[in-house]
Amino acid sequence: MFQERHPLVGRNLSGAGPVSIRPIENCARFNLRVAPADLAAAAAAWGAPLPSAIGTFAAASGRIAACIGPDEWYLIAPTGDGDAIVAAFADLYAITVHSLVDIGHREVGIAVEGPEAAKALQSSIAADVAAMPVGGARRTIIDRVQIILLREAEDRFRIEVWHSFADHVWHLLAAIRREFELGL
Repeated sequence: MFQERHPLVGRNLSGAGPVSIRPIENCARFNLRVAPADLAAAAAAWGAPLPSAIGTFAAASGRIAACIGPDEWYLIAPTGDGDAIVAAFADLYAITVHSLVDIGHREVGIAVEGPEAAKALQSSIAADVAAMPVGGARRTIIDRVQIILLREAEDRFRIEVWHSFADHVWHLLAAIRREFELGL
């Protein structure tokens, strides 16, 4: 679950500017596929609410669950919760068909914050970032790279990106941040 070589260790471009970016601490990450009719049972195993509306996320008890498809959820939890989550979903197999895949080794998180965060992201994402509501979640593309984008607050976004593309996305965001810093 935990990568010993995190591609963003030691990087931090935050401060008083209009946009800041920082790596998000490692955590447990899972992809859950389950029929919507079995959502209550899956939520019980997850230990927190699972949203039913595509494009939304729910956060509770340090856990985030984003509904990114008709039967697909992207789950984020503290690293120490990973084994308990796997065990709870293993027990769920007895009563419902589902798939829980540990993707903690594959993904890393990047926070994009500040009063110009939406505009900064909009410069490299085709979807209307500004129209995304707080609590919104979507799978989208940033410069040809697939990401999961969560809008945690009016001025704060979370990007979940594959480990192998994290460096590319980081440098892209750093360049965009620099343009905002310079007022370009």
